[in-house]
Amino acid sequence: MNTQSSFKEFCRKLSPERKDSAVTQQHNINGHEDKNKDYLDAVFAYMDANRDGRISPQELQKSFNTLGDHLSDEEAEAAVRLSDTDGDGMLDFQEFSQLIKGNDDESTEEEKKIELKETFRMYTGEGEDCITPRSLKMMLKKLGESRTTDDCKVMIQAFDLNADGVLSFDEFALMMR
Repeated sequence: MNTQSSFKEFCRKLSPERKDSAVTQQHNINGHEDKNKDYLDAVFAYMDANRDGRISPQELQKSFNTLGDHLSDEEAEAAVRLSDTDGDGMLDFQEFSQLIKGNDDESTEEEKKIELKETFRMYTGEGEDCITPRSLKMMLKKLGESRTTDDCKVMIQAFDLNADGVLSFDEFALMMR
């Protein structure tokens, strides 16, 4: 579960065509850029509550909460930080568009690794350098998924290459490929 895909899912909820968002995406892939821009404009305008042309982490969080999804302060900050190219702590329309569209084709390996590390840190406990069953359970709860510690142990075990009961960054990176 990465922030970018969660964010995309949220934005699809705002789309006036949300019942057939997969169809909308396919049309966009086939070159209907005007429709895609209209969609992005509408979502951006909805989220930009104070109409300053930028989306703050607080506006992002409020938008999620309005639609019944919970987004913690840390998750909102991380989502903005992932696409904030000018470093102002907010998303302008271009940065927002890149977050929605994704920039996998344009990202360098180093950028992808930095983004993956940010995502990894969201799943680790404070002061920890690995994902433990406890930290995974806490993050899943923040994302609205209630799991037992035993469930989390099983989830980790599936990707725990050295059988130490936790996921290192390298194991996490392999899992995310």
